[in-house]
Amino acid sequence: MSRRRPRGLRPEEQELWQQVAASAAPMHRRKPVVAEPTPPQLPPAPRQPEPLPPFQIGVKSAGITPSHDLAPSVSQQLSQAPLRMDRKSFDKMSRGKLAPEARIDLHGMTVSQAHPALTRFVQTAHARGKRLVLVITGKGRKGDDNHIIPQHPGVLKRQVPQWLTMPPLGSIVLQVTEAHLRHGGTGAYYVYLRRPK
Repeated sequence: MSRRRPRGLRPEEQELWQQVAASAAPMHRRKPVVAEPTPPQLPPAPRQPEPLPPFQIGVKSAGITPSHDLAPSVSQQLSQAPLRMDRKSFDKMSRGKLAPEARIDLHGMTVSQAHPALTRFVQTAHARGKRLVLVITGKGRKGDDNHIIPQHPGVLKRQVPQWLTMPPLGSIVLQVTEAHLRHGGTGAYYVYLRRPK
């Protein structure tokens, strides 16, 4: 069975339909929905750049040159290290209330001399049952900051905390932190050792 296409309205039928539609009243009157006008979105005002101070060619800048060093300092690295020892003992140690049982001074040593000396010292202290030792590195000489590549003063100051976390010392060292001022401040480290087995 084929479907027949509906025929369109003839012009006289179309005219009659328009008259009927115009005279009909809707059954349910709806309130016209009026959208609230949204205020036009203004683009943010462009920020005015701060004017540059006057300058002359050949005159040095009076401001501080920003540092290009993105690596955290040794102090920041140690302060962010997880606490692996008793909190009460750590607080006493940090305030300089615990006296180191042994100490080594690495001043004036080269890296090749200091590393084996530190390893021997820490292993011997651990074997003797000592818990807190002091490692003095010094703060290092402060150079000028005019290098493109940041220069870190105190090679030993930066290397010693790394050596203490690497084999063979990493397994016997529990915590490393900067010493209190009475024991050398930022030029020395407290090294808290595990109990010997």
